[in-house]
Amino acid sequence: MKSWQTPLVLILFLILLIFPLPAQAGSSAAIRSYDDVKVESKDFAGKNLQAAEFAQVKLEGANFSQADLRGAVFNGVNLTDADWHDADFTNGIAYLSNFKGADLKNVIFSEAMMLRSTFDNADITGADFSLAVLDNLQVKKLCDRASGKNPVTGVATRSSLGCD
Repeated sequence: MKSWQTPLVLILFLILLIFPLPAQAGSSAAIRSYDDVKVESKDFAGKNLQAAEFAQVKLEGANFSQADLRGAVFNGVNLTDADWHDADFTNGIAYLSNFKGADLKNVIFSEAMMLRSTFDNADITGADFSLAVLDNLQVKKLCDRASGKNPVTGVATRSSLGCD
């Protein structure tokens, strides 16, 4: 280092030490959270729920048909018999959620993280699971009944699950 740079670096270091820059935290204000709110209605049909968060909520029979759920989070949610047909759950997260008997026809699950979630008796006709992450046991069970092609992405359900 040149002789004039050393004192300059030392002065800059001391200034930052005495007057540190404020921390810049990421704001979650734009995320609509449903985890601490009593869900009054179970009708979310056609709603824009991008990046919404649902945690530990009972949404049996809820209607999410044609909803925009891109980037939404479902953590420990009971979605038994819920209607999700034609919804877009791209880049969503469904951890430890129950989709038993749900209508998942033509849902786009592309790049979704769905570990520890179950899909017993769910109708997945035409669903697109491209690059989604699911437990291996769930994939095997889904492959047993996978059929159809997603009308939006054109991807066959069996192919998106890696069944073939």
